[in-house]
Amino acid sequence: MQQTAIDDLMKSFYGVRVLIVGDVMVDNYIIGKVDRVSPEAPVPVVDVQRFDSRLGGAGNVALNLKALGAIPVLCSAIGRDKEGEDLRRLLEDAGMTTRALLVSDKRKTTTKTRVLGNNHQLLRIDHEVKDDLDTLDSYLLEEHFRRELDNADVVIFEDYNKGVLHGLNIESFLELCQKHGIPTIVDPKKSNFLSYKKATLFKPNLKEIREGLNLEGALSSMDEIRAAVHELNGILRNQATMVTLSEKGVYLLCGEEEYLLPAHVRNIADVSGAGDTVVSVAALCLAKKCPWNTLAALSNLAGGLVCEETGVVPIQADRLLAEAIRVGL
Repeated sequence: MQQTAIDDLMKSFYGVRVLIVGDVMVDNYIIGKVDRVSPEAPVPVVDVQRFDSRLGGAGNVALNLKALGAIPVLCSAIGRDKEGEDLRRLLEDAGMTTRALLVSDKRKTTTKTRVLGNNHQLLRIDHEVKDDLDTLDSYLLEEHFRRELDNADVVIFEDYNKGVLHGLNIESFLELCQKHGIPTIVDPKKSNFLSYKKATLFKPNLKEIREGLNLEGALSSMDEIRAAVHELNGILRNQATMVTLSEKGVYLLCGEEEYLLPAHVRNIADVSGAGDTVVSVAALCLAKKCPWNTLAALSNLAGGLVCEETGVVPIQADRLLAEAIRVGL
């Protein structure tokens, strides 16, 4: 693409309305210094220096979309608890609506608390319920989804196997999107992997394909990866599948079209959150009806850029544009 074309494309992301349905969570961090071992047990003593709370899961996807100028709406279920209040506050502080969040007395708000000492993670504490939503909560969540779908340009399914998405509501949500002619992109996990049928774009990584199809071996060659993607397409009949290949880039298959885009050389600091960035950029490209090769190239570039940052951080729109121009996208 020429510089003006990529500039125009990224400007067109402003105001795109994105409905994200799936698992939202709070990522808490207890950060400190370690210089001794406890006399009570052979464990490090962390001298706490600060606390940090961030949006995680589908919330990080929303942050990426917001950073690119889009209007994200999270459709999820949280608990009637302090953690749920924290999550709502984080969303509001980021300038995002909470109107599509279902507050349930039967759920805990998924919260992951990480204890870091001397820049190393020492412990993670998970506070969550992973059971599927019950019949009533599933109905209420679908009511939120139907209402928000009227204003959506694209829908992202963000599945972390926490129970918000399950076989029955996935089928219902996808049918509603198809009925309204709204493109869909799926970021899957193992439990519901084969439930996402006839989506516009299915975006697993290699580990998720291996687990989802119960494959043995590492899928180390492109021939093996191609064969797995063709098998997957035969089962799910999605319009396109884009597989993130870590340091090898991305592979996208859509009908007879096929693209293998290598990763750009990076100083990798942390791969956490890269998949969230990829799905966010890809969703906006879907909403703007970009060619498949442009979608794959820009989302691949964005995923690599956030890997240069420590921790889970959203993409910076100006940096993505500058890098796209630099590499001649």
